Amino acid sequence: MTIEVTHEQLVVERSIPDARRRRWERKYRIVLLAADGLAAVAAALTIHAVYGRWTVALVLPPMWIVTMVAHRCYDRGALGRGSEEYVRVLRGAVALPALAACVHWLFTHDWGLLHDMITAAVPAAAFALPVRYALRRRLYRRWARGRDRSTTLLVGPSHSAAELLAALRRAGGVHELQVAGVCLSDPENAAGIRELGLPVVGGVGDIDDVVRALGVSTVVVLPAPEFDASVLRRMSWTAAVQDVDFLLAPVLADVSAPRLTVRPVNGVPLLRIQAPNLSPMSRLPKELLDRSLAAALLLFLALPMLLIALIVRLDSSGPALFRQQRVGRYGDHFTMLKFRTMRPDSEDLRAELEHLNQNSDGLLFKVREDPRVTRVGSFLRRSSLDELPQLINVVKGHMSLVGPRPPLPDEVEEYTPEVKRRLLVKPGLTGLWQVSGRSDLPWDEAVRLDLGYVDNWSMSLDLVILMRTGSAVVRGTGAY
Repeated sequence: MTIEVTHEQLVVERSIPDARRRRWERKYRIVLLAADGLAAVAAALTIHAVYGRWTVALVLPPMWIVTMVAHRCYDRGALGRGSEEYVRVLRGAVALPALAACVHWLFTHDWGLLHDMITAAVPAAAFALPVRYALRRRLYRRWARGRDRSTTLLVGPSHSAAELLAALRRAGGVHELQVAGVCLSDPENAAGIRELGLPVVGGVGDIDDVVRALGVSTVVVLPAPEFDASVLRRMSWTAAVQDVDFLLAPVLADVSAPRLTVRPVNGVPLLRIQAPNLSPMSRLPKELLDRSLAAALLLFLALPMLLIALIVRLDSSGPALFRQQRVGRYGDHFTMLKFRTMRPDSEDLRAELEHLNQNSDGLLFKVREDPRVTRVGSFLRRSSLDELPQLINVVKGHMSLVGPRPPLPDEVEEYTPEVKRRLLVKPGLTGLWQVSGRSDLPWDEAVRLDLGYVDNWSMSLDLVILMRTGSAVVRGTGAY
């Protein structure tokens, strides 16, 4: 298996127009530069309105752009990457006062300008971040419509290609890669790839010709035993000659980027995967935020919750609250609260409805048009208002605002040792399972999401899930 890269090929390829380079990147950078400039101008005008000095309007915009460039806010690795992009902007905002101090001591010696520049860092970031969020959402919408995506070639064994394709399809098209074909290292399994709707365009030795023929801009190499260092090196040379991105898919999936670091050892780059950080000290800020925010929401929603409880009582006989034993962190049992959405004899009727179970592939019991659900209960489920009493569980410390779905004791008894990792954190009022489809998810996918949350937990991930929860509730996907 050889991939030849000759001098003549290098000359020919470099003479080809840069047709594959992603045009959206250039446009995105230009728009970001303009947006950052306008954010700096808006911040400067804010400072002028407060302190009445115009000099900051001349100095802040170029210094803000320089700070963003220094913190690589326009690099390809940050464009459209969400939290990574925001973190770089915030780092630039933190560094701006230091840059302003250097300019003050070396050139201006104007204490008023130094004060204004330091003060302007906060409004500049406050204006820049929402604009970047809006631009990122617009880019995601274009990706979902199949625009501005990178024509991608997968290289490797069929089972790895199928796994990556499944992961990309789970994202619903909201990603950059547009897979155009697969070069298989095991062509005898080509039929399985074609069944997934992907063309098999050759073998590993055909990468060079396929990249040229399809206008590929990204090559993704999948894990394969036969891909040793020399083979991967030659593939990367071919990608470099053709001026395309060369990506290596890790063997271990569902690992967040912040947990991955490269540690060079005697010239060999080794990939380090940081262990999940679930220590009590690291989760103390989450505990404080959960309980304080849940208490504030209970105070704010007290009257609406009383009204819902009254409506539930008037709609059907039985208590307003439904109490059920659930399993929390480390397997501890607790009583979970919800507004009652079913008839009082719902548990007795479950056996009669077993044949209607929508989640027959796993341990969950869900029926799309459950006859046990009351009229008011149907609305409460679609709107997720039935889960508001779980704020009491959060205040008591049984649950978290964000976490895996709280399981039933009989479900936990059927868990494999791998699935029991879900119990390392508190169950949540919302979570990846809720913002990704809830009851419409197959059991394996729900488990994958929960285990991914446990392994990759961070405060920023919690905040992202909380922000996505609102739109998930409005859509009502999987809420029945």
